[in-house]
Amino acid sequence: MKAAYLVKYGPATTAFQIREVERPVPKSNQILIKVQAFGLNFADIAARYGKYRGAPPLPALLGYDVVGTIEKCGANVKNLNVGDRVAALTLFGGYAEYAVAEQGVAGKISKSIAPGVAVALATQSCAAHYLANRLTNIQENEKVLIHAAAGGVGIALAQLALHKNCTVFGTCSSQKKVEYLRGIGVQHPINHREKDFSETIRALVGTRGLDVVFNPIGGKSLKQGYRLLGAGGRLVSYGVSSLNSKKTIFGRLKDLWQFGVYHPVQFLSSSKGIIGMNMLKIAEEKPEKISKIMQEVIQLQQEGILRPHVDAEYSIDRLVEAHRFLESRKSMGKIVVKW
Repeated sequence: MKAAYLVKYGPATTAFQIREVERPVPKSNQILIKVQAFGLNFADIAARYGKYRGAPPLPALLGYDVVGTIEKCGANVKNLNVGDRVAALTLFGGYAEYAVAEQGVAGKISKSIAPGVAVALATQSCAAHYLANRLTNIQENEKVLIHAAAGGVGIALAQLALHKNCTVFGTCSSQKKVEYLRGIGVQHPINHREKDFSETIRALVGTRGLDVVFNPIGGKSLKQGYRLLGAGGRLVSYGVSSLNSKKTIFGRLKDLWQFGVYHPVQFLSSSKGIIGMNMLKIAEEKPEKISKIMQEVIQLQQEGILRPHVDAEYSIDRLVEAHRFLESRKSMGKIVVKW
């Protein structure tokens, strides 16, 4: 089979090499998937620069979400069969014509679901559902801030919050994204390159503060978001995109310092808190949790509550172009690469 290996850290133009390798063999609780397409995620960019902790050493086979048909099932696999079309988390190994996945992190899907939508359900939508309905348990009419709201997870978070009649504030980086967010119902889209999101939100919510903040960025924005929370508020950090790999070591240290310093006593006295979330870690250690989330997400998509946005589809020979588009931060929603 063909597989796109990461062979060198750095720019996408020199990072990848297509290789012929043996098909992986599924273990007893795994399935082998003939991959139709795989998705790109910001973790791919971090891994490409050698900044993703837990990524395999070079040459590395990246890829965390795929869509395709089951080619082979392990001896202990139940409720999935050869020929089923599935969306799955792959925990690396997705950039290939065949990939293995644990049965618990694969969900059977309709043949009518587009490839980009399918891979978005496997990662971004599952992450958003876990963030919104497990970790923070957002309630009706709460005030919610979503950073990177025009990204794949951000769009899903907005859709889930709006379904609960929440007031949603969404930061983004362009007027095009502002208009998109407004079009899906976000009441307060904010272009952070033109306005200070903290001052804008404070003027709207006053001293009572926000109920929930979703932050995949880190740095100064995390500290600002914590300050915007009111009593009972909760902030989830699920990414550190501010630690841009192109920055100098001093720039990254500055970003780390801007996260702020916190103590349990201040969480108690203010009745608000911070929690971290790494979806791949959960999938690795507690796949049974992801299995339930996956089924719920597929149902939410069928009901029209979750509507993943696919911004671009690329063929495998344009993998470099796909990476560069994601890294440019101009994309919205999901980017998918097809074999």
